[in-house]
Amino acid sequence: MPMLKIFVGTMYGGALDVAEQVSPLFEAAGYEVVILEQPTLEDLVDTSPELALFCVSTTGSGDFPGNFVPFARALDERSPSLTWLRYGLIALGDSSYGETFCGAGRRLDEMLAGLGASRLGERLEVDAMETFMADDAALPWVEEWIEDQQLKVA
Repeated sequence: MPMLKIFVGTMYGGALDVAEQVSPLFEAAGYEVVILEQPTLEDLVDTSPELALFCVSTTGSGDFPGNFVPFARALDERSPSLTWLRYGLIALGDSSYGETFCGAGRRLDEMLAGLGASRLGERLEVDAMETFMADDAALPWVEEWIEDQQLKVA
């Protein structure tokens, strides 16, 4: 059974809630799912999952949440080759913050692409000003993502 790791960056639990809500969709598609609330770079590079999903909220002025900072810092400092990585990204933010809206998710996307990773499909950006519960936007996006990327195992 192929593995999907969900890397969570959250301040108040919204991104974790999204990860927990979408997990059954991947299990139904044939994946073993691991949700990482305190992700490390080793969680990514040492076990090389077949697929990764990043659920990352933005805090402050476009910053990564505290639990995600060590992962992002290690990614930046060690710059591992990620040419094997296929991933999806759900970014949570608040458009009232203007240019820093979904800043952490956008910056992570740039970092991963810069290391050779391949994003499958478009990044989902969930705006707290429009969507009270982020999983209301994430669930249909994941269903479509699994279908569009032909991720069903069997």
